[in-house]
Amino acid sequence: MSEVVSYRPAPSELAYTFGGREAVRRVKPGTIVELYTEDCFGGRVRDVGDLPSVVCEFPYLNPVTGPLHVEGAEPGDTLAVHFVEIQPARDWAVSSTFPHFGALTTTHTTAMLHEPLEELVWRYDVDVAAGTVTYHARRGDLSVALPLDPMHGTAGVAPGAFESRMTIVPDVHGGNMDTPELRAGVTAYFGVNVPGALFAVGDGHCRQGDGEVCGTAVEAAMNTVVILDLIKGAATPTPRFETDDALMSAGSARPLEDAYRMSQHDLVTWSATLTGLDVLDAYQLLSQAGTAPVGNVCDPNYTMLAKVDKKYLGGGATAYEGMHARLRAEARDYLSAR
Repeated sequence: MSEVVSYRPAPSELAYTFGGREAVRRVKPGTIVELYTEDCFGGRVRDVGDLPSVVCEFPYLNPVTGPLHVEGAEPGDTLAVHFVEIQPARDWAVSSTFPHFGALTTTHTTAMLHEPLEELVWRYDVDVAAGTVTYHARRGDLSVALPLDPMHGTAGVAPGAFESRMTIVPDVHGGNMDTPELRAGVTAYFGVNVPGALFAVGDGHCRQGDGEVCGTAVEAAMNTVVILDLIKGAATPTPRFETDDALMSAGSARPLEDAYRMSQHDLVTWSATLTGLDVLDAYQLLSQAGTAPVGNVCDPNYTMLAKVDKKYLGGGATAYEGMHARLRAEARDYLSAR
């Protein structure tokens, strides 16, 4: 089995940008990394009385664990990140509404004269054994046990050209994409922009609806295991995801239709390359067989995914020379040996 490295950051070691920070660890390609990630509030919002505007300090929101330097990674390569396991680290999680943040309120870019939404916090009960996370209405008696579906809202590498980006911003380097598709069993592919790639991850969600419409999911600290590997000489223009059954491309931009176009463009051209199809033939196929899961519609950039089942691409459409299948096998070995 591959080398296993464990890293639990102290609060002072948490990062709030992609880029602009030294690596906290150096690892070899193929390393299994066991990580602790804090929630988007840095653990400060613990109950319904803890308003984020009171207990949190901007810009110290949405911390990530890392960055991790992957030895040998250079611009023009692709970092493969296989999510082996994502488990809530506490038996509670929180969500909230923010003034001036979310899809259904006035914001600084959508300026309105009416008052912004009220700031409220919801606390959820997390039961890993039962596989549930329970919602409780703040102004009513309704409680609903929802299926636990852990994922990471934020993951990525350092951007290029000496740039440093706040962790709440999604772009071609990754960042705060907030897609429920980034769950255990997925391999994510990020284009490397700087030596070492400098991968970081955080913003764990017990679950999230498409779009993260109120601006927050069921926010939770996570114990996460990833395998970091390297694909030399393969450029990846925007984050891509692979499961046993599907391929996905992410696009992050404003307006939302441009994020949609970015994701669809990448999946069409990627599928054409993998299958040998003419681009317009791939365009036609994905127009009929593809889906478009929504990431977030609240962040400084919005995120859309384009997704297609592998079965529609034929048996020869193997991405990155079978990297996902190899990492899945490594993950199974790790989990069975633990």
